[in-house]
This record gives sequence, C-alpha cells and structure tokens, in this order.
Amino acid sequence: MKLFSRFTAARFAFRMTVVVAVAVPTTIAAPQVAMAQNVPVVRDAEIEALVRDYAKPILAAAGLGNSGIDIVLVNDRSFNAFVAGRRIFVNTGLLLTAETPNEVIGVLAHEAGHLAGGHQERLRQQLERAQTMAIVGMLLGVGAAAAGAATNNRGLAEAGGGIGAGAGEVARRSLLGYQRTEEATADRSAIKYLEATKQSAKGMLRTFSRFQTALSLSGGRVDPYKVSHPLPRDRYANMETLATSSRYFDKVDPPALQQRHDMMRAKIAVFTQGGAGGLARLKGKISLDAVQYGQAIAAYLSGNPRSALTKIDALAKSQPKNPYVQELKGDALVRANRPDQAVDAYSRAIKLDPSRSAIIQISMGQALIATGDRKSLEKATNVLQQALSRDKENPSGYQYLAQAYGQLGRVGEADLAIADQNFYLGKYFDAQVFATRAQQRLKRGSPAWVRAQDIINFKGAKQKGRG
Repeated sequence: MKLFSRFTAARFAFRMTVVVAVAVPTTIAAPQVAMAQNVPVVRDAEIEALVRDYAKPILAAAGLGNSGIDIVLVNDRSFNAFVAGRRIFVNTGLLLTAETPNEVIGVLAHEAGHLAGGHQERLRQQLERAQTMAIVGMLLGVGAAAAGAATNNRGLAEAGGGIGAGAGEVARRSLLGYQRTEEATADRSAIKYLEATKQSAKGMLRTFSRFQTALSLSGGRVDPYKVSHPLPRDRYANMETLATSSRYFDKVDPPALQQRHDMMRAKIAVFTQGGAGGLARLKGKISLDAVQYGQAIAAYLSGNPRSALTKIDALAKSQPKNPYVQELKGDALVRANRPDQAVDAYSRAIKLDPSRSAIIQISMGQALIATGDRKSLEKATNVLQQALSRDKENPSGYQYLAQAYGQLGRVGEADLAIADQNFYLGKYFDAQVFATRAQQRLKRGSPAWVRAQDIINFKGAKQKGRG
C-alpha cells in the first residue's frame, strides 16, 4: 500500500496561532513543518500546476512574484482559502465548487492582498494589543473587586467583576473590527490586481453572492460586530461598482484554461465524492473531455485498470500533449502490474510537463522500483533524489528512496531516507533514531552523514519527543 497517491492526504502540520482570510480566519505559521496542528495536504501535479498558473500573474501584480510564495492544496470540502507565512492554502472544496477559473483567481487575488499588505504581522500586533487590553481590564476589575471587599462595598465588588468581563469583550470587538478593515482592504487590492492583469472581477462578485445565499439559507442572524469578515452583502455592495466599472468585467476565461479547470473539477469530484457518483453531479457543467477524464479516474480507483487504460488511450487521442493523461496512464499501468510500460508513460508525462513536477518523477521512481532489476533500482535512486531536491517536503519520495536503497543493500542511505521521511512528517523522535542508525553506516563527514547530524541536532526532536 502506497504511503502517497494522487489524492492521499499526506499530513503536514503547521503552527496555527492567529486567524485572517476569505471565508474563515487565516493563520500565521511557523517556518517548520509538522509543528502543532495537522493540515490534510493534497499533493497533485496537475492541480498544483493549474493553481500556480492562476496565481502567477496576480502575485506579480501584487509585487510578490519573486517572494517564494507557495500554493498548498488542503483536502477540505469547504469553500475557503487562507494565508499562512509565505503560503497560500486553497481548499479542494473551493476548486470543486468554482465553475470558472476566474472565481478561483478572484480568491487568490484577495489572499495576495493580505500578503502584500503585511496583514499577518499587523494582525499579530493587534492580537497582542487586544490581549494587553483584556489583561489590563481584568486587573482593573480585580482591583475594584478587592477594594469593594476591603470596604465591605458590595456594589463596588460587583462592578469590579463587570469591569473584568467587559474588558475582554471590548478587546475582542476591537480585534474583530481590525480584521474586518483588513478584509475590506484585501478586497480592494484584489480588484486592483485583477485590473492590472486584465482579468474580470465577476468571479469575486459571484463568490460574495454565493456566501450571501448560504447565509440566507441558514436562517441565522449575524451580529456584524461579532464576525471577522464584513457581511457578504456588504462586501458585494462595496465591490460591485468597482468591479462592474472595469473594462474587463465581461472578459471570459480562455477556452483552454476553462478546459483545464473542468478536468481538475472532474478529478477532485471523483477522488473526494465517491467515484462515478461524484462525477455525476458535474455532468452538464463540465466539458466532454473532462467527463471522460473523470470516468477514466473512476475506473482506475475502482480497481479496473483495463477499463481505465481503454478510456485513457481514447482521451490521449484528443489531448496528445496533456502530461496528466500520461501520468494517469502510468498510475493505471502500475496497478495493472506492468511497471515497464508505466515507466514509459511517466517518461512521456515528464517530457510534456512544463511545470517539471517532482510528483510525476516520484511516481516514475516507484515504477522503476517495481521492475525489480538492479539497473532500474539505480536509476530510481537518481530520479527520486532529483525530485526531492526540488520538493524536499514530500514524504512519499523518501519512502520510495528508502525502498530502492534497501533493495540495493545500501542500508545507511535507506535509514537516512526514512529519517528524512519522519522528519518531514513531524515525527522528530523517530527521525532522530533513524538518523543515528544511518550515521553508523555512512562515511563520517560525507554530505549524507552531515544531513543525519542535522536531524539529530534539530531542537524540535527534544521539544516534541516521539511523533
């Protein structure tokens, strides 16, 4: 059983402390992975490349093009995105629900507004200020209560309790008010970025309209002073004039981009909503090729690689330059126990893939291992090392690398690969154990030995203990 597959959520964790974003508050993250709270991260070459293509012009317009911003996919059905550190997290639910690329691009533009505006750092400062206000208010309340007790003044003592409780509410409302202001600022920044990249803001308005409909259907009443975001109707009203006055408002997404978007939605629907049943909900809303793509994935997932390969080959005729159709073919061939042919399919996918995704390379490494001969195992270690040099936080890559080294009898390198896998999964104690074992078989002072020492010396291992 594979540790990682196209839609297996490899669980990375990020420290989440404070909240800011599109539908729910955003968090501020620590630099290391696997620190406190698990985030179900989805790794998929096709979807990652598409969302990066959506984000690239927006980030450039926001002055963030060279800032090393990463896009991370989250396996969550809710329509949401948020920023943390130098990363934009995008839920699969957002990608599945959004009918056009423009809707996703509008959300990404909003998140870019948070990053460009430095909202995370300022929110951290506001949180500290709010906490200070609450603490001072509590101390004032305690002081008043103590004075009331000392003077046998019951009214003063009760007032002291009220001061303490009220201070917390004032601080909370102050923080929420600040967040609402920053959300409105990010909305305006998003409009500016869309205009600069000659794209429509119609998708943003559609998103706000969707939120408003959901709020209306809930039947609940919301106190506008007790939420971190402006109410959807207010956001829509504030943005409508700016959006509709743009000369690009009626501009539609290019057909090729819409096709990629449809195929992405088909993939997510099949993987997250029960195979063919999930795909059925999208019929009539996505292209015929996207439907066929979803059907091929459903056949693959249902354990019918022969049917999947028939559908994939038919789709490859209409999309001969699509790397992800070849990637899927490789997956199906591995499942059909035809690893030699799978290697060929992955090789074609790699040549066709403009994003040079490490994920496809890792799949190719897995297929090479499955062939079983020494030459293929040596090639697998090279392919996997190349992939991991560009995607260091991919735990499945280390799993396959350890397997290849183990079959080659290179036990020290295998132990180091397992140490790296545990390290990036946040299992620091286990990583340290395997790194210590690896050092016993590695040449002292070699790059591999030094890497093992880095893991052993990592302070998080002492702080967290066994993962």
